[in-house]
Amino acid sequence: MVCVRQATFDDLLDIQNINAVCLPENYRLNFYINHILTWPRLLHVAEDNRKIVGYVLGSLDEELSYCHGQIASLAVLRTHRNRGYATKLMRAAEQAMRDVYGAGSVSLHVRKMNNAAFCLYSKTLGYKVKIFETAYYRDGADAYEMIKLFADEQEGIPSSVNWHDTDVYSGGQRPPAEALVIS
Repeated sequence: MVCVRQATFDDLLDIQNINAVCLPENYRLNFYINHILTWPRLLHVAEDNRKIVGYVLGSLDEELSYCHGQIASLAVLRTHRNRGYATKLMRAAEQAMRDVYGAGSVSLHVRKMNNAAFCLYSKTLGYKVKIFETAYYRDGADAYEMIKLFADEQEGIPSSVNWHDTDVYSGGQRPPAEALVIS
């Protein structure tokens, strides 16, 4: 049975290994140590029979005048995909962003060619495309920056940020590459 829980220091090597197996963007161990020290409530793992099979790594954007969360990395072992683990991990991170840190929104980047992740974010979790970024990743791959507003927290976001539904793409629709949808 799967359990989603807050990660501990003992989980960091497993998290790093899952990242190396599942994703082309890999991080040194000190990256994970820094995250768990800075945002301990935003690193979660999915555990199946005491084995770590996935993780989500969140953070907060501290350069904004309002509290905004970011998903830096999400990965689930291929043997455990299509079981809802990624959804559970994302919801745990989002809830901590809202409840613990008071975030009003969260954003992430997804590779343009990663259809499964794009559908997870847009259709299952309600993210909308904010902008398209060419050559975002180190290997030159393009990405969509996606955003989700927490309905009950929008009051904390400055009115100068334009969040109208007409300005973002929803329901799994992909904008044209040149689209800049949130100013």
